[in-house]
Amino acid sequence: MGKIVVVAEKPSVGRDIARVIGCRTSGDGCLIGDQYIVTWAVGHLVTLMEPDEMDEHLKKWTFDTLPILPEEIPLKVISATKSQYSKVKKLICDKETDSLICATDAGREGELIFRYIYEKSGCKKPFDRLWISSMTDEAIREGFRQIRPGSDYDGLYESARCRSKADWLVGMNASRAFTLRYKALLSVGRVQTPTLAILVKRRKEIENFKPEGFCTVTADFGDYRGIWFSEELDPDTHLKTKAEADAIAGAVKGKEGRVVQAETVRKHELPPQLYDLTSLQRDANRMLGFTADKTLKTAQSLYETHKALTYPRTDSRYLPPDMIPRVVQTMKMLPEGYQKFVPGALRDGKLPVSKRTIDASKVTDHHAIIPTAKKPDMSKFSEDERKLYDMVARRLLAAFYPACDYDATKIITEVGEHRFRTNGKVIVVNGWHDIPPLENPPKARKKAKGEEEEEGPLPPLNEGDTRIVRDAAVKEDKTKPPAPHTDASLLAAMETAGKELDDEELAKQMKGSGIGTPATRAAIIERLLKVGYAARKGKTLQATDKGVLLIDIMPAEIASPEMTGRWELALHDITDGKQDAGRFMDGIRRMSSFLVDYARNASSAVVFPEDERRKRTGGKGRQGGFSAAVLEGTTCPVCGKGKMQESPRAFSCTEASCRCTLWKDCLTRGGGPVLTEKLIRLLLEKKQLAGSTGTVMIREGNILFYPQGNEAPSVNRSMIYQK
Repeated sequence: MGKIVVVAEKPSVGRDIARVIGCRTSGDGCLIGDQYIVTWAVGHLVTLMEPDEMDEHLKKWTFDTLPILPEEIPLKVISATKSQYSKVKKLICDKETDSLICATDAGREGELIFRYIYEKSGCKKPFDRLWISSMTDEAIREGFRQIRPGSDYDGLYESARCRSKADWLVGMNASRAFTLRYKALLSVGRVQTPTLAILVKRRKEIENFKPEGFCTVTADFGDYRGIWFSEELDPDTHLKTKAEADAIAGAVKGKEGRVVQAETVRKHELPPQLYDLTSLQRDANRMLGFTADKTLKTAQSLYETHKALTYPRTDSRYLPPDMIPRVVQTMKMLPEGYQKFVPGALRDGKLPVSKRTIDASKVTDHHAIIPTAKKPDMSKFSEDERKLYDMVARRLLAAFYPACDYDATKIITEVGEHRFRTNGKVIVVNGWHDIPPLENPPKARKKAKGEEEEEGPLPPLNEGDTRIVRDAAVKEDKTKPPAPHTDASLLAAMETAGKELDDEELAKQMKGSGIGTPATRAAIIERLLKVGYAARKGKTLQATDKGVLLIDIMPAEIASPEMTGRWELALHDITDGKQDAGRFMDGIRRMSSFLVDYARNASSAVVFPEDERRKRTGGKGRQGGFSAAVLEGTTCPVCGKGKMQESPRAFSCTEASCRCTLWKDCLTRGGGPVLTEKLIRLLLEKKQLAGSTGTVMIREGNILFYPQGNEAPSVNRSMIYQK
């Protein structure tokens, strides 16, 4: 009987699986047992080819070769991990191998890693799928007992492949087209560009914000205070002028006030939901100062290395009903410091079930992030790992605690024609607040616009009670601009990017997936930082000048959350077999063609910073921008230092600090010729040329055209830049 080869995503996971299923003999890039051989990838071993690897004519970046729309994009082996690919290929294609098990991460990207290897190797052997949400020994054994046919995940693979090809088509075409148009190496992406647009929008909101002064009036009634309000204002406590506020304060001071409304309502603050990856990243940023990327890496280490957390790359905040016994066991196995809180969660020894925590219909590929039932050795945790584990453990307990009950009191006091509002709050049952906050609790929430402070316990008041206004204070303030984004707020914006959309189904999908997925959002943010479109300033994330310029030249179709939402919805439907992959890819090709045409015809009035323009001749192909041929023997007519060089659509100066650019078609609108190398050389030498359609001349770095019979030159200055 032949062997079964198990392919894991990385060596550490492969070794854990091998230990559990009895593969103890070391081989070449694998571990061997009686029935199984476990091997592993190192992340992606196979990827899509670059354009110039498909056709060497695509090496030079030029509009003549755009759009690039191959029906199929061939696969290639990644050179850095070619050795491991060869080992995996040898094992899965070996005649002694009967079948395979895909044991890569249980998600879209993990599926793609295995399927690309399988396809590139030419392997045709049957394979099954290991799908687990925890790396504990018991979870691995249970996963092998419930192994499923690989074909059950064909929809997931189709979705993953479409996502990969869509990113390639949009990125390759748009990045090349806009780089060519604006003479700067620009990176445009299906997901990163809408994310950048969120940062740019916030930056512009802050820059364009004009603060407005306002005043509030607070009356002191002795044993409580109240803030003046009028329902005719928005916010209802803000007065526009100090004169108005002073007049109100003067009118009520020393006067008698009468309580016209006194009501107390019992309210319930429900416990927080369990964590998915995005909510964990947001809270870790807010409470611990972790970046999204740091949280993901720390959670991944707790999952893979310590087996202390379940699978972190999940978008679900729920557990299936069949996990109830396991959750009870997990709580009992939490470290000693948490055991005093367990009775509050396991009331009468049982786990309280509610739709906020237990709901099979809302569990996607993986359930919420919780600790595993394995008792962790926290002495082996790093400081960051300990803090993150603490967050998840506390959240598990809090999610099953009772609600916090409190009495909310609202008092309205009339003083003459003026009304003052007082809010009070008294905790009746602490509920989940019995679990103390983290060691580094977040700062108190800032009050919303127009929101007044709650007074805490208020004296017993009834309608008709009276008080004398002992004092009335006027406070001057100004409206504040929106705060710059942090990792937490940007993740929230990415997750709920559809909240402003009219399409209800699309908005629902955006709230679930939004821009990117929980597994990719941290990488998207890091990508924006890497390419210089965003920068960290203290704890905030802000769009750079380069990022603002990029969004300014982008069409709404590529920068809006709606586009990303529709694509993400389509990818989900492909996974579920509700949409045809071919139809989706046709739409992607149309979008890629549109972006190329848009860039080709776009205004060139935007000039990117000099360091970005300098990159345009820094190398070949994608990494260095497009190549430009230097016209030897020429001198720039503007700076007099550089030489002229030719790119697909223009002639420009080789000096990065010089803005001299002569677009080849800049005279055609006036009936003049297209500029060629020969014409440019003659113009630089003679300064003026006469032809059948008119006269062309260079004057002070500008190119001018006199149509035949015209006395005044026709200058297309919008197409010219000069220092």
